[in-house]
Amino acid sequence: MRAWKGAFVALFVCSWAGNQFTPLLLMYKQVDGYSTVVVNAFLGVYVLALAPSLLVAGPLSDRYGRRPVMFAGAVSALATSIVLALGFLGPAPIYVGRLLAGITVGTAMAVGTSWLKELSQAPYDPTADAGSGARRASLAFSLGSALGAGVAGALAQWGPAPEVLPYLAHILIAIPPLFLVRRIPETSPARTDGVPLRASLRVPAASHRRFTRVVVVAAPWIFGLAALAYGYVPVLLRDRIGGFGIAYATLLTVVSLTVAALVQPVAKRLDAVDTARGLITAMVTLTVSVAGVGLVAVTSSPFLGIVTAATSGAGIGIALSTGLLEVQRIAGPRHLAGLTGVFYAVAYLGFLTPTAMAAITPPFTTPQLFAALVVLAVASTTVVVLNSRRHLPVRSADADEPALLGAAA
Repeated sequence: MRAWKGAFVALFVCSWAGNQFTPLLLMYKQVDGYSTVVVNAFLGVYVLALAPSLLVAGPLSDRYGRRPVMFAGAVSALATSIVLALGFLGPAPIYVGRLLAGITVGTAMAVGTSWLKELSQAPYDPTADAGSGARRASLAFSLGSALGAGVAGALAQWGPAPEVLPYLAHILIAIPPLFLVRRIPETSPARTDGVPLRASLRVPAASHRRFTRVVVVAAPWIFGLAALAYGYVPVLLRDRIGGFGIAYATLLTVVSLTVAALVQPVAKRLDAVDTARGLITAMVTLTVSVAGVGLVAVTSSPFLGIVTAATSGAGIGIALSTGLLEVQRIAGPRHLAGLTGVFYAVAYLGFLTPTAMAAITPPFTTPQLFAALVVLAVASTTVVVLNSRRHLPVRSADADEPALLGAAA
């Protein structure tokens, strides 16, 4: 088969590894009796490995080649599920498995997407157009994230051994990429120019004022809302939804990710070179979503939780699409991979939001914390608006080519 299909499968499997855990949070609370703080720590600890992976994996693949680094990501994907399947022994395997999931997704985003883009052009795929690589990468991540959450949640809700069976399903599909990756052509041979690794990790474009005052301000809300909308809400409603908690968490995850994927073509049309119209629209949508999650906490309404998940998905999809287009214009071809990694690293810091909230409840109440989040979201939106016409980047040659729009949680 064509080389890009092997990279597509590897990305799909890595994305599955990263997002299969999210709908199972309530299971660990109900079955194993972990506290809300610990459960949210399970969700957030993965960022501790994902952020550095995003920053390091890309330069490593530039230095040593795409194939060996992506192979390490495929091995990490398999190891993630093997370790998480031992979670019934205690919290330690869960923490380790989540760290491995962070390494997996960080590697896939930073290296796998670049590899798939390079394989989706001549001479590897002469029939592909300029945007084929980005579309294929987006589809791989969207399918992997949604199916990973859907299958894991369904098996945990209705299958036997809910702490083991969801991960066994992923183990079965994680083995083929170990062989596929080794057969994919290398598109970035190992460098022999003697440039120190430390020097290759620098991303000068990250200090651009457009990036620091517009993109970075909006980025943490992207996955902060993801964590709240389909990670935190099922925990808040655990008494209301009873024995269908895992199924409900799975539904919220699939709804949010599906809407995020569907809205991206529309989001691209919101983008404008001379403004931050797309990110402003995203921030308004995400602010409304924060308020919606707060209302869910107050009203304990499962239906409102579904509506909020859909709204959050729209905000997430718009923010990812327009945020990455901003990154393209700021970075240009030379620093695109590095700045994309920085963008995702900042965005994924938002995943720590439920963990931080659970840690300070009490003394603060949940409604008080959501009121504070709404104020912060409004303030962030204001900062983006005020800086939207300042420090505009020069439009790069590849600015019209969309970047990766999928995401795993």
